[in-house]
Amino acid sequence: MLTGFRRIVKAGFVGFWRNAYVSLASVFVITIALFVIGSTMFIDQILATSLTKLQSKVDINVYFMPNASQEEIDALRNAVAALPDVAAVTFTSREDALAAYRERNRNNEVSLQALEELSENPLGATIAIQARETSQYENIARFLDERKALESPQTPVIDEINYPRIRESIETLTAIIGAVEQASIITMVILLIAATLITFNTIRLAIYTAREEIAIMRLVGASNMFIRGPFMLQGIMYGVLAGILALLLFYPILVWLGPRTELFFEINLFTYFTTNFTYIFSVLVGIGVALGFFSSTLAVARYLRT
Repeated sequence: MLTGFRRIVKAGFVGFWRNAYVSLASVFVITIALFVIGSTMFIDQILATSLTKLQSKVDINVYFMPNASQEEIDALRNAVAALPDVAAVTFTSREDALAAYRERNRNNEVSLQALEELSENPLGATIAIQARETSQYENIARFLDERKALESPQTPVIDEINYPRIRESIETLTAIIGAVEQASIITMVILLIAATLITFNTIRLAIYTAREEIAIMRLVGASNMFIRGPFMLQGIMYGVLAGILALLLFYPILVWLGPRTELFFEINLFTYFTTNFTYIFSVLVGIGVALGFFSSTLAVARYLRT
């Protein structure tokens, strides 16, 4: 068994170098396929980061009555924070709300004069609630409405919940996120299918040049595994080399592109590339090996059946 394995490995390397031009063409095709797939991964990361940033700017604001006690506010804030759909709860005190109002209207003399005529702070405390997913805001708003409905009409705690005013924006954002995720999956599947078909046809042409050698090996009684083994090994070599070449192509491109994507999309693709290099290497080389291996296996199977 060990001798047979050594012969398969030797035959695979010999076949790879003997048909150097055919091997180069196969590696080139897989490299292009992996480059396109890798580009899709980086574009998907840009979209995901952009959507995450956009999602972080969306929240539900709960405005409390000015006379609401701190204990009542803390009780509601802790109850909201305990919800599994909630990612973060930010509290703004009455004093901070007043300071923020003054800052927003620092150039509006009328608003500031009207504020000075009041004997006390007219603003109440607020909490800003961020959900883990935009689709979860509906559940959070329902919980807040239920809590507000249980309040005593004589001593209300919650003054307003702004969800009805931003519901349409949140639903639109949720639809956009869902569409982008579906488009990314569909695009990746299409690219994988196209890459598989192109790689299969290229490697099939490469094996076609060895059809007479395969026929001779069958006549002398070589097993199917012994015939198939060298081509499977060559397919793996095509994938490994193509994956490495694709990574080498990405390096200078991302060095140049990284600062620009950081400026426009708040993500440096070169930093993402270096930070997640092991993952990207595993994905691209793994896909390349899978493409080469299965394409070689399927392509040579035709000559084993005839």
